Amino acid sequence: MSFVGFASYYRKHLKDFEIHAKSLYRIPDQQNVFEMTQERIQAYEKITYALTNSPLLLIPDWNLPFKLYIDAWGEGLVAALHQVQVVNDKPYEGPICFISRQIKPTEARYGASQMECLFLV
Repeated sequence: MSFVGFASYYRKHLKDFEIHAKSLYRIPDQQNVFEMTQERIQAYEKITYALTNSPLLLIPDWNLPFKLYIDAWGEGLVAALHQVQVVNDKPYEGPICFISRQIKPTEARYGASQMECLFLV
């Protein structure tokens, strides 16, 4: 669990963090032993890769407009805040931060539009 805690600190820098970390969050109860399944190994490798190869985040320019990309899926919500800035004399749209979280049990029955609106409130 210490790896997940470490990686969670950088979740704003990692695209789709919640999707990859989902299987690592499932903590076994006292009767079951934690098994490093193939799904958990793949999740660990994806997060490790993202930590070492994540895209360059832009510093926000508060005078320019922002773009928010939202995706809701069956078990979580992910979003990316982007901005178009001039980099090397060319317009470049890049990420400022990434946001992700698992949905709560009460939100599981929401429709797709309602789930995506959760990021706006």
